Amino acid sequence: MSWSLLDALRRNPDIVRDSLRKRRMDVGVVDRFIELDSKWRSVKAEIDELRHRHNVISKEISKLSGAEREAMIREAKELLNEIQSKEEELNAIERERDRVLKSIPNLVHNDVPYNCPEGVDAIPIRFYGTPRVWVGYINDFKEQTERFGFNVPYETIEWKPVGHADMLEYVLGMGDTLKAGEVVGSRFYYLFDDLVMLDLALIAYAIDHMTKKGFRLVLPPYMLKYDVLSEILDMDTFKDMVYKVENEDLYLIGTAEHPIAAYLRRAELLEDQLPQLFVGVSPSFRREASAGNRDMKGIFRVHQFHKVEQFVFSLPEDSWKWHEELIKNAEELWQGLGLPYRVVLLCAHDMGRCAAKQYDLEVWMPAQGKYREMVSCSNCTDWQSAKLGIRVLRKDMRREFVHTLNSTAIASTRAITAILENNQEPDGTVIIPKVLRKYLEIFSKGPVDAIYPRRKIERDEKGLPKGLS
Repeated sequence: MSWSLLDALRRNPDIVRDSLRKRRMDVGVVDRFIELDSKWRSVKAEIDELRHRHNVISKEISKLSGAEREAMIREAKELLNEIQSKEEELNAIERERDRVLKSIPNLVHNDVPYNCPEGVDAIPIRFYGTPRVWVGYINDFKEQTERFGFNVPYETIEWKPVGHADMLEYVLGMGDTLKAGEVVGSRFYYLFDDLVMLDLALIAYAIDHMTKKGFRLVLPPYMLKYDVLSEILDMDTFKDMVYKVENEDLYLIGTAEHPIAAYLRRAELLEDQLPQLFVGVSPSFRREASAGNRDMKGIFRVHQFHKVEQFVFSLPEDSWKWHEELIKNAEELWQGLGLPYRVVLLCAHDMGRCAAKQYDLEVWMPAQGKYREMVSCSNCTDWQSAKLGIRVLRKDMRREFVHTLNSTAIASTRAITAILENNQEPDGTVIIPKVLRKYLEIFSKGPVDAIYPRRKIERDEKGLPKGLS
């Protein structure tokens, strides 16, 4: 049983170097691993030889007496001291080697594009729906479609939609990021009334859709220990992106993917126990330390949000089939919402470290004039399972690491931003997607088919909203 990355490092390190180059990363980490691994093997061999020598001496001692016996006893003690010293050296080398190993990202799949043009992080592979495109954004729209060889039909609108941030705060009056910024900090928010119910309806819709497909619903822990999280993420890279609980060895989860992955930690499964399909619902907590000043307004990029996540433990030979199935599930959900989107295949340099191949689903945002990420769908192959120790026992008694896959179903705040911009009428009324309406019926004071503005949008002669962006 071997981890594909570790096997490549030992048998053909050029495969790993090539993968790192595709990701635009330093290949020196491969040489560092090889150096440490060679050192580890050398010291391990020395320890084995010392133990063998100690065993031989121990057997001889019982046959000796007098000065010769005393000399042998002294040598045995010296050997034990040397073994202890070497084991400490071995453990130190092993810790550093494993730290380096954990920092190496997954091997890039052959289908993944690399050497993408400047400014291109992903290649569109299909489009859905008929986007509404404001006249001022037609060239931007064509740059995001025709540039990649797609002729996507669109509806031209003469009036410019209001961005979701101003919609929720000023037009609908159902959000407050200013007060949240005062009492907590930036990238937090208060949502009220219909938008809270819309958030819950989105979650119920995603859960209903996925459980009908045979995914097991799970409400996971919202925190994980460092040792566990470091087997799922490269914590040296991501420690500044997760929230740590003070005075506790606990970290808030950034997605349900992580505690679900940990659910089968150190498990050995039989072939007929796979695949295992989960749909997790949880809040997600993210520091967004690398986001800088991007998306500071509104609720598109925030520190906490609700998310429904797909997760699969799969046989290795089935994982690529499941990767396509997960993105298909996500597309069905977003098609149900009636939102125009594109599916993109991420370039190697923009993929997450755990992913061998990654799709994103991006929804057209009419007020911004661009497609924005709503879904991330990754095949992590055995990158997580090898560190988590999740194995499958084959019928021929071979052991292999399972493959893990994950995909967003719906992240509620991002879905709300997309609905506020795409389903917006000129006066600020927001039409509720038909598929969500039955999930709103449980609320006696919930919206029925639309969310109405508390302040109607006023527009100038060019169709631009007055005092709003």
